[in-house]
Amino acid sequence: MRLCVCFMLLSIVLCVSADRFGLRRAGQFVRDAAGGTWDMYRAYRDMREANYKGADKYFHARGNYDAARRGPGGAWAAKVISDAREGWQSSVSGRGAEDTRADQEANEWGRRGGDPNRYRPKGLPRKY
Repeated sequence: MRLCVCFMLLSIVLCVSADRFGLRRAGQFVRDAAGGTWDMYRAYRDMREANYKGADKYFHARGNYDAARRGPGGAWAAKVISDAREGWQSSVSGRGAEDTRADQEANEWGRRGGDPNRYRPKGLPRKY
């Protein structure tokens, strides 16, 4: 919830600096960011539900891909969430820099529009 509030406050700051036609674009950016946040949450929820070994990178790529398809706001939300998660996880999880680097590669792949199925492990249920 706090993360959503932060996104909204940052989006308002962007709206204030918008030019006269920029207000509509700023509103769209906010909607895209909110939708992108939802896409990232849905990918995380699916990853937890699937609980499938080796599927982490797939869900990283899928969440970023879905969010970025919404537009610049979605891509921005995906980058902010991914960077924050990896920053927190690298200091807490103990998985190391190699895992963080691989996760960020999958995140960037998805944000650039790359097919998330590149990271899909064999045997992951079709539901995901």
